[in-house]
Amino acid sequence: MLHYALIFLIVAVVAAALGFGGFIGGVAALVAKVLFVAFLLLAIVAFLRRAK
Repeated sequence: MLHYALIFLIVAVVAAALGFGGFIGGVAALVAKVLFVAFLLLAIVAFLRRAK
């Protein structure tokens, strides 16, 4: 888990250095939307499995 945190820290620092402008901004927005939907679906599945 710590490994993933360090990877995300490096990605965040690189993105901040580039200013989230242009292409990087579009990619960041797309990734954020995809991750939001994925985690929302996983949460719904987890709640439904726990209810049974």
